[in-house]
Amino acid sequence: MKNTMDREELLKTVVQDLEISSSTTLSELYGMMQKSGGFVAPKVARGTSILEKMFSEDNTTFLSFPADIISTGTRGLINQLVKKKLVDVIITTAGTLDHDIARAVKPYYCGTFDISDSYLRNLDINRLGNVFIPDSSYGEAVEGFVQPALDELYAEKKTWGCAELISRISQKIGSTDSILYNAAKNGIPVFVPGITDGSFGSQLWSFYERNRDFQVNLLADEHELSDIIFDAKKTGALMIGGGISKHHTIWWNQFREGLDYAVYVTTAQEYDGSLSGAKLEEAISWKKVREEAEFVNVYGDATVILPLMLGPLL
Repeated sequence: MKNTMDREELLKTVVQDLEISSSTTLSELYGMMQKSGGFVAPKVARGTSILEKMFSEDNTTFLSFPADIISTGTRGLINQLVKKKLVDVIITTAGTLDHDIARAVKPYYCGTFDISDSYLRNLDINRLGNVFIPDSSYGEAVEGFVQPALDELYAEKKTWGCAELISRISQKIGSTDSILYNAAKNGIPVFVPGITDGSFGSQLWSFYERNRDFQVNLLADEHELSDIIFDAKKTGALMIGGGISKHHTIWWNQFREGLDYAVYVTTAQEYDGSLSGAKLEEAISWKKVREEAEFVNVYGDATVILPLMLGPLL
């Protein structure tokens, strides 16, 4: 908010009570939230407004997110964005490759936070928050899919860029429920700067141990990202959670003086000094977000916030 606003401007919008019913649409709720005052509700409405501009304008739109939400039903929302080509670039973590591939092969299960993890271990069940993932639905599923795919690609050539490798492997998934498959189908590059992490990364390492001339060229992705950034007229980003996926998104956008639009959904707090907790305001000082940019920090669980923000736009 501008510090130069006079008293009349500051007192322009009256707080209005929410009044909803079973027939209230998401679009109607979004309109009411704009004028509801406190606390996160107006930020959700603001986020939807910014996203609507991002998706409709001639704009290179980045989507960044961590892997954990891909183990949940929120995967479906991300997939809708990709199917509808509302985003142009994806930057994520290695676990997204794991969970998206694994769920295309085997199911995950609704669980609970409140259970003995030692008990689950003895049952060969892994707990990701309140999602239960049997061993057979994760490591075994990823290995069974990735290794044959790598054999085929290795026969074609020995050195691959990360995004190039991801795209080619993703084409083999063949499931329209898969984010990776639809991204490859729609020509949306998926960048994973920490690709050697997780099960997919272990598959690359295992393949390399058996084929020492197999190479993954990390800098090929950076070259591709530089082309995207320097060719972009305007850029925007929906950033879900922090960490390397958020940082890589804003890092590259500093080379064009920052994002023009940005919506950041997080549960992290600013006081610990982490990148995940850093507000978008801080990114202005680093030239990763433009001074005149339209942006908002939305605090809350992405599995709750995203359906509210994206509902009116999908």
